[in-house]
Amino acid sequence: MSARITIKDVAARAGVSKGAVSLAFNRKPGVSDATRERIFEAARDLGWAPNQTARSLSSQRVDIIGLALCRPARLLGLEPFYMDFISGIESVLAERSCSLLLRLVRDVDEEIDLYRTWWRSQTIAGAVLVDFEENDPRVPALQAVGLPAVAVGHPSLTGSFPAVWTDDATATAEAVRYLAALGHRRLARVGGPARFGHSAIRAAAFTSTMRELGLEEGRQIATGFDGREGARATRSLLLAANRPTAIIYDNDIMAVAGAGVAAEMGVVVPDDVSLLAWDDSQLCRITHPTLSAMSHDVHHFGAEVSRTLFSLIEGGTQVEALQVPTPTLTPRGSTAPAPRP
Repeated sequence: MSARITIKDVAARAGVSKGAVSLAFNRKPGVSDATRERIFEAARDLGWAPNQTARSLSSQRVDIIGLALCRPARLLGLEPFYMDFISGIESVLAERSCSLLLRLVRDVDEEIDLYRTWWRSQTIAGAVLVDFEENDPRVPALQAVGLPAVAVGHPSLTGSFPAVWTDDATATAEAVRYLAALGHRRLARVGGPARFGHSAIRAAAFTSTMRELGLEEGRQIATGFDGREGARATRSLLLAANRPTAIIYDNDIMAVAGAGVAAEMGVVVPDDVSLLAWDDSQLCRITHPTLSAMSHDVHHFGAEVSRTLFSLIEGGTQVEALQVPTPTLTPRGSTAPAPRP
């Protein structure tokens, strides 16, 4: 890892003492306006900012982990996956008297800049990276600054960052085979953003398993994981002339929205169409009928991410990728044998 920029580096660049840098950034007397401006310019050039959360400017211990999410605040508050995932992270941080610094960002460029600032200013000890894309620009950018980070995603997407991941391809294939065993020949999938690596993996597994089983090429619709988009996608599928008899959703909030659309259109679940969710939060168990789902322990997933990150930070060397248990099928009331022609 490359060395972090410190107050000592800023002082050397500006030709002053570390004490002068501290005085300048704390707006205290003892340095002239010209010297203060020279110190600020040096800090800007080096990409350094004072750490307001560390115990002192000279402390080398930071008890904060960073997580930036490129999601609308409204969606984050509604999405059960991230609530469970963050609670799993927090469960390990609490054991160590550490904290999570969470920030919502607008795009990947803002995310990269944020992590650079957090790391160079010694605000965080490490980070959790999520929602990987193919050839993700965060990989080279954050490796270059030496940020210790754990990547939530398939190892093929995460570069040299240690990955913690689930086998989405195997889980998707299980979902398709289950519905095919119930006699469904026309399947559809309402997925997440196509740019996300895990969405692409699920899409490819859906297509290949359908082909392997000799089923019709199922329609797939990419969304932003939003309930409204899930409802819109479901409405489009159910209005089609050759509508599917079963739909797989990439998260449970879209599956719940899809069930609402089916009821609105007079399509009976599961007699007319079977619905299968992903993640299996409490939402799946309070709908009527209850939603079948690909279940996995998201809280445990988040906890394993935290443990892997601490192994990386404390060991100072790369750690191995960790595959957590693959999501498994939990049948409930929303799936049934395919309707007769």
